[in-house]
Amino acid sequence: MLDPRFLATRRDEIVESCRRRGVTLDIDSAAAEQARVASLQTELNEKNRLRNEHQKAGKRKLAPEEREEHVARGRSLKDEVAAIEATLDRVQGSLQERMAAIPNFVHPDSPIGGEEDFTLLRESGAPPEFDFTPRDHLAIAEDLDLVDFEAGAKVSGQKFYYLKNDAVVLELALQRYALDIARAAGFAPFATPDLARKSVVDAMAFSPRGPETQIYSIADADLDLIGTAEITLGGLYLDTLVDEADLPIRMVGLSHCYRTEAGSAGRESRGLYRVHQFSKVELFALTRPEDGEAMHEEIVAVEEKVFQGLEIPYRLIDVATRDLGAPAYRKFDIEAWMPGRGESGAYGEISSASHCTDFQARRLRARFRRAGTKRNELLHTLNGTAIAVTRTLIPLLENHQCADGGVAIPKALQPYFGRERIDPR
Repeated sequence: MLDPRFLATRRDEIVESCRRRGVTLDIDSAAAEQARVASLQTELNEKNRLRNEHQKAGKRKLAPEEREEHVARGRSLKDEVAAIEATLDRVQGSLQERMAAIPNFVHPDSPIGGEEDFTLLRESGAPPEFDFTPRDHLAIAEDLDLVDFEAGAKVSGQKFYYLKNDAVVLELALQRYALDIARAAGFAPFATPDLARKSVVDAMAFSPRGPETQIYSIADADLDLIGTAEITLGGLYLDTLVDEADLPIRMVGLSHCYRTEAGSAGRESRGLYRVHQFSKVELFALTRPEDGEAMHEEIVAVEEKVFQGLEIPYRLIDVATRDLGAPAYRKFDIEAWMPGRGESGAYGEISSASHCTDFQARRLRARFRRAGTKRNELLHTLNGTAIAVTRTLIPLLENHQCADGGVAIPKALQPYFGRERIDPR
């Protein structure tokens, strides 16, 4: 969330940021609400000052008629304070709702536009040239008996699935492979809860709720299923003050992820690309404000090492403003080459890295104290996908498929998988 005071001091920047994102919001109305909050807080402070003075005056000896008048005045001040507090609470609630709808600022170098207006930063590897007609991951997985969507739908509903046989070993191999690369880069491992309090989910800006939500909520409980370990790793620093000497903090989280995928349809929703549950290895970091951009590059470097080792051709893009999530100041995506997409193949997003500045930290109240000072500052938070298993399985199977129907296992993954290939049945 942005600082509500920015509505007055940085109003034009907020309006421009929303314009670049393609978001239409009434910023002036929100600013008026913030001004009202400030006015009510000033009025409340003054009433409390008068009430304190009145209570001190009551400690001296008063004549009976003065005592009666003093008591009446005390009741009146108490009622006035209560009325202002009730109004302030209501207006603050309204302001918080308005602030929750306002996205983060955007980086000045982020390309302006929609999904197709990204900037290509670099490419790695070349799409494979097959001497046979390549198949998509669904056909490969069916022939190798790796995935069962029919059983998943019967037991849990559409977009659920069973991983089977070598796919189960592949899932575990990919997790450990990515985890080892992250640990070597200084990221401390965590296995996080799959549930988080709604207040933590909202603080991390995984909203909205209602028909467009991507979050599964637990009935009769103040809990949501997490869509990413970013939520639970960030939640570790709820109401926390850290020393500057402890920064940056690097973490890598292993969790299941749950997403409703509301509104998803079309070619990209086929197979394992958009599913309701999957395992993920997530990178998360907290830094000083001046170190955020360097950490962003560091996270991307870890992600690229993961996919280069898997010998998956990919491109790294700077995501355009209208394709940014609300918390992201800037976002880089890794898009893998997927031969099974159409006759000539296409790229599909399999990993992302976002710099969220202090947008999440403000609601988390995650702060640090610089050495030699008593002033607290908000941390910057960053996140990135080391491995989202189901999405990674798509280019892994499709790019390494063999003419005999088997799949070659990349050399870097072989120690974790235990074999050089998956043989056809």
